[in-house]
Amino acid sequence: MSDAEKGMVDEFLEELDLVVFAFGALLTVGVIAAFFINETLVTETIGTVYDWVVTYLNWALLVIVFLIVLFLLFLIVGPWGKIKMGDSDPEYSFLSYFAMLYSAGFAAGVVFWGPTEALFYYDSPSPLFGVEGGTAEAIPIAIQQTLFHWALPQLAVFTIMGLAISYFAYNYDDVPLRVSSALTPILGKENLDGPAAKVVDILAVFATIGGVATSLGFIGSQFIAGLNYQWDIALGNVGILIVVTTMTLLFTISMVLGVDRGIRRLSNFNMILFVVLMLATFILGPTLFLLLLGSQAMGGMIADFTSMSLYTGAGSDGGTGWMNSWTVFYWAWALSWSPFAGLFIARISKGRTVREVAFTGIGATSAATIPWFTFVGGTALRYHHNGTADFSSVIANSTPEVSGFILFEAFPFGTVFMVAFMILVTTFFITSADSSTLAVSMMTTGGKASPSTINRVFWGVVLGMTAAILMIIGGEGGTSALQNAVIITGAPFAFVCFAAMLSLITDFSSSYGRVLLQDETVLVGSSAKTEPEPESPGPGGPVESDDD
Repeated sequence: MSDAEKGMVDEFLEELDLVVFAFGALLTVGVIAAFFINETLVTETIGTVYDWVVTYLNWALLVIVFLIVLFLLFLIVGPWGKIKMGDSDPEYSFLSYFAMLYSAGFAAGVVFWGPTEALFYYDSPSPLFGVEGGTAEAIPIAIQQTLFHWALPQLAVFTIMGLAISYFAYNYDDVPLRVSSALTPILGKENLDGPAAKVVDILAVFATIGGVATSLGFIGSQFIAGLNYQWDIALGNVGILIVVTTMTLLFTISMVLGVDRGIRRLSNFNMILFVVLMLATFILGPTLFLLLLGSQAMGGMIADFTSMSLYTGAGSDGGTGWMNSWTVFYWAWALSWSPFAGLFIARISKGRTVREVAFTGIGATSAATIPWFTFVGGTALRYHHNGTADFSSVIANSTPEVSGFILFEAFPFGTVFMVAFMILVTTFFITSADSSTLAVSMMTTGGKASPSTINRVFWGVVLGMTAAILMIIGGEGGTSALQNAVIITGAPFAFVCFAAMLSLITDFSSSYGRVLLQDETVLVGSSAKTEPEPESPGPGGPVESDDD
């Protein structure tokens, strides 16, 4: 072994947080090994745990995500929005910052579900609305439900973690850039290396692996479906492993290049291709219809936002099952991404204000997502409803990965569009994977901003293998294994996100003044004054006296 190789190995061993790395690695590698030993046992175990989670925790996910959305909206317009992350200037331009946040957040899911999700709601609308499936009345409801799932709520859980981690890491001394730092006021600054913090970081690794592997599995299955649909290249399990391995090598190269040379440049390319494909769909599709449809769906989402957020299906036939299959799945998926996306957002948010991070996280990203689902999803709905394109097999067989190719085949120069779509799928796979691998590496090193190459490559391989396994487990049953796995890993992290929100409220209230109550209001115990209160020093609030 050369001196350079020894140096890389030494760097890898020295940087590790052994407890977090060992638990995360052993758990994930153990699942991979178990799959090759007994695939049936792994599949049945995932199904059993999934049933328990959606039975007992579904309501909690709905309530927690709704409260986080309200809090972030308040931060955008309220007085706490001017608080800054550290005292330096932002490292990236706003457009690059937005592109990285969007590409590394959930854009992979946006590309996968854009052409297909509204089709399922058109066929089987939410029982909340009482609309018959397959009718013209179901079309705006389908887009409304899609916009609800992909606008504020999913984005909110990424953003709350990014805000909490970056605020405490950049505004407190000796607080590392890691997930458990989001709970600094609750755990105590002196306990960030203690057992409770380790549990949070281990849970973050577990959630991230499940969420990211699910997303990579979705995109990988979409890429493989494209090969089969366009060129009749059918790949079995070995083919799945080959495709995912190739993509893993690509994102590993991008990851090793680093944030500035790799992730930033590829994210900018992603957004350009994303916008071009979206605008082309708008122009070549039913343009006027899409404008009317988008306006009505947006109005419906705003009017029904609270009832859609807290709809549990209680008292309606099939309502709870529908809600578990869609809304709970999406919230759990977002929650499983929240530690990784939050850590990555924190990594690139130094120097920005709370308002800027909150607005970019749920405002700017929603502004990019809503047109995509309206134009691409709305065109697919229109074409299916009037017979221009046939998505019946997608709906009947639950194979959403094929929808994009059926849609773009109906366009002039359809092959060009399908190739562009496959390129977009691949590049989003790479940016999602390399940024998530960076985040997992940071989690297992105690918050090191630039983990060693060996660490990043190890987690890249693990994520790629896990994605391939979930795709194989899904088999002809589509994406059910991916959805079940992400609910299992993401649901427990809802309580961490809720605690992160409480941590921010606690710190902002004590450091920058309460908003709802007076600073002098006693929250617990008697409010009686035992000593005369000193005169107020001014609008800044009370100050400490030098007297003993």
